[in-house]
Amino acid sequence: MTATSKSNLAGLSLEKLRELFVVAGEKPFRAAQVMKWIHQRGVLDIDLMTDISKDLRENLKTIAEIKLPIVVEDFKSEDGSRKWIIEVASGSRVEMVFIPEGSRGTLCISSQAGCSLDCSFCATGKQGFNSNLTVAEIIGQLWWANSLLGGFKSSTERPVSNVVMMGMGEPLLNFENVMDALSIMMEDSAYGLSKRKVTISTSGVVPAIDRLKDYTDASLAISLHAPNDELRSSIMPINKKYPIKELLRSIDGYMESLSDKRVPVFEYTLIAGVNDHRQHARDLAVLLKDMPCKINLIPFNPFSLSDYRQPSSSSISNFRQILQQAGYTVTVRTTRGDDIGAACGQLVGDVEDQTRRSQRHKKRQLDAAEAAKNGKKAFDSTDNLAVAADRL
Repeated sequence: MTATSKSNLAGLSLEKLRELFVVAGEKPFRAAQVMKWIHQRGVLDIDLMTDISKDLRENLKTIAEIKLPIVVEDFKSEDGSRKWIIEVASGSRVEMVFIPEGSRGTLCISSQAGCSLDCSFCATGKQGFNSNLTVAEIIGQLWWANSLLGGFKSSTERPVSNVVMMGMGEPLLNFENVMDALSIMMEDSAYGLSKRKVTISTSGVVPAIDRLKDYTDASLAISLHAPNDELRSSIMPINKKYPIKELLRSIDGYMESLSDKRVPVFEYTLIAGVNDHRQHARDLAVLLKDMPCKINLIPFNPFSLSDYRQPSSSSISNFRQILQQAGYTVTVRTTRGDDIGAACGQLVGDVEDQTRRSQRHKKRQLDAAEAAKNGKKAFDSTDNLAVAADRL
C-alpha cells in the first residue's frame, strides 16, 4: 500500500475504524482506543499511542496516517470570538468561528470551500464553489478548536460545547462526509457531543433532508429568509428547485423521526427594504402556523460585494413583536465577530472560484454603481411591494 493510499485515521468514524482493523487482522476494539487518542487526547503521532502494542503501531503506520488541515491564520475579536483560517488539500482556505457565551462555546464549522448556491445575502456564495471538504477537514476544525483553546489539556469541560454546521458551504451537498463528521462529533469515544448540541444548517436541499433520518439525529436549522416562494427564489436560487411547501414537508418528516420533542429552528436574515417589513412577519407567522418551531432573526451583516443594508432597530423590533404575538419563540442573533469578518454571512476564506462567480458579482456591482450615478435604478429582482403593504 502506497503512502498516497493510506487511510486517514482522523476522518474515520468508529464504524469505519473498526472495519479498518478487521481488514488488517486486528481486534476491532482497538478502534475506540485510536479514536480516543486522536479526538480526546489530541495525539496525532501513532508512536505515542502507548496502550497499543509496538507491533500493532508499526503495522498501523503501513496502512494509515493522521492528517489534518493546516491553520494558517488566527483572528481574535474584541468580543471574545475567534476566527481561524485553515488550508485544505484543494489549496483553498476556509474559515471557522468560535463564539463563547457564558458557559457555552459554539463552533461554526465549514463543510465546503466556497458554495454553489449563491444566496444573495451571503459572502461565501459570491466566491463560487471549489471543493467539498473531506471528513478529516471537517472534523479537523473541531480538533483544532479544542487544541488551540486548551481543550485537550483539560480533564473536565471542553471549550466547545456546541457545533453548528453554519460555516462556508451547504452541508447537505457534501452529505456523506458531513454525516461521518457528525458521527465522530457525537461519538462517546471522540467528542461526545449531545445530539441537541450539534446542528445542521441547510438552505433546503430537500432530497438530502429526506435521507437524514437514516444517518443522524442531529438538530436542524433551516435558512428560510422569506415567507413566500417569489421573494425566496429571488434571494435564494435553490428555492426554484425546492419550493417552500416541499421544504416544509421534508422538515416535518425529519422532525417526526426523532425520538424526542425537538423542533426545527428557522433562520431569517432581515435585509432592509427586502424582507424586513411587517407584512413579511405576518406572512411568516401564517406560513409556519402548523409547524412547531423556533425562529432566529439575523440582522444582515454587510460585506463588500453586496448592496444590501442592515435593518433598523425598529424594523427588527416590529418583526419580532408580530411573531411573538402570534405565539412563536423568537430570538434575535447578536452580531459577533464583526470586527474580524466572522459575523453570520461574512465568511469568505480564499477560494479558487471555479465558476468565476466572484468576477460576475464584481461586474454587477460596478454596473449598479454606474447606473446609480446616472440616475437609473440600481437594484434588481429583490425589490418587492412589501413597503406599500407595510403601510396598511
